[in-house]
Amino acid sequence: MQDWERLREKFNQAGQGHVFRFWNELSEAERRAFIEQLKRIDLDLVNALVRQFIKNPKRKKFEGELKTAEVISIPGTPEEIARAKLAKETGEEALRSGKVGLILVAGGQGTRLGHPGPKGTFPITPVKHKSLFQWHAEKIRAMEKRYNTELPWYIMTSEVNDRQTRDFFRDHNYFGLNPDQIFFFVQDILPAVDEEGKIILDGKGSVFTSPNGHGGTLLALRKSGALADMKRRGLEQLFYFQVDNVLVKIADPVFIGYHVLEKAEMSSKVVSKRYPHEKLGVIGLHNGRLSVIEYSELSEKDLHARNPDGSLKYNAGSIAIHMFRLDFLEAETEKGFKLPYHIAHKKIPYLDETGRRIEPQEPDGYKFETFIFDALKDTTVSVIMETKREEDFSPVKNKGGEDSPRTARRDLTDLFGRWL
Repeated sequence: MQDWERLREKFNQAGQGHVFRFWNELSEAERRAFIEQLKRIDLDLVNALVRQFIKNPKRKKFEGELKTAEVISIPGTPEEIARAKLAKETGEEALRSGKVGLILVAGGQGTRLGHPGPKGTFPITPVKHKSLFQWHAEKIRAMEKRYNTELPWYIMTSEVNDRQTRDFFRDHNYFGLNPDQIFFFVQDILPAVDEEGKIILDGKGSVFTSPNGHGGTLLALRKSGALADMKRRGLEQLFYFQVDNVLVKIADPVFIGYHVLEKAEMSSKVVSKRYPHEKLGVIGLHNGRLSVIEYSELSEKDLHARNPDGSLKYNAGSIAIHMFRLDFLEAETEKGFKLPYHIAHKKIPYLDETGRRIEPQEPDGYKFETFIFDALKDTTVSVIMETKREEDFSPVKNKGGEDSPRTARRDLTDLFGRWL
């Protein structure tokens, strides 16, 4: 029995044999590529998710007690200022000792920005139009120079942009960094399914896939050998950030210091929400456990709840900047993948039975993803630190309007102005 026949039998047994519908119309090269894609699909996982979310769905409803989490606020009193000074000194010592590494999530494409390539290659700085990758790399070089250290950099790409990302770094001489300190690893993908739980084809020899969410970072770190590499280098603490945040203070010593002083397993930075309906998840205590409660899960009552001084009660907006202790990352993936999956109803292009590609006008299928902040529930000690939005958070998500290149360049210009 040939490779493809064994594969077809496997998909037939899983109730997903329809993916071979157009097999006879494919060229030899197309067949080889299709087989390679299908081999990478974890059918057992896909069917388990279909059973959980589609065949036997339990309506996701936010229930239980919600309380505010303890947050280290921006220092104002003499005691807070002294505490921040100690944290900074502790973080600086961790940096000088070579025990800190960096994790960058960079699996996205620049499609929503009208950019043909990995999002990290998007030109973002106001004057010289440096790419996001270059901008982050230059910040890393500055930190290395200041603390006479090397910061190993673990960059998570996706199947879609891995080759382009590696080529971009090579073509730009790794932006002056040591190539040996950069470790690229690829995020896992999952196929999307239709409303009956069937895997969606977006080409006659192609399954529609999408990354498994930023929670997949943890699994990919282990599968790629990155965790083992971190251990080999003697790293103890990892600073996590996302490629589209232009303001992020990479390896912020104050944040590292609080995390180290408290012996925390995972820590997070937050900003105060600007208004109730700002689309940021909120860090709080849900039934006594530290969690990020998605914006869409909060009731109108909780969204608008106020403190006696008039400020928003649930205002610790999560901005995807974290610290991880290496042994916590190892424990999270030691016995398989622990993070829960979430489902998203999306508009997904598909092939109809005649092979015609359809672009739906309404959501027609489901993507499965994981969120890294769900790991907070597994911590016993965690630090939540407030930061100034204008110094640490300006994401590039949209082509225009809020969180766009225009607002990011404005925020960078304002930051540079304050430096003068």
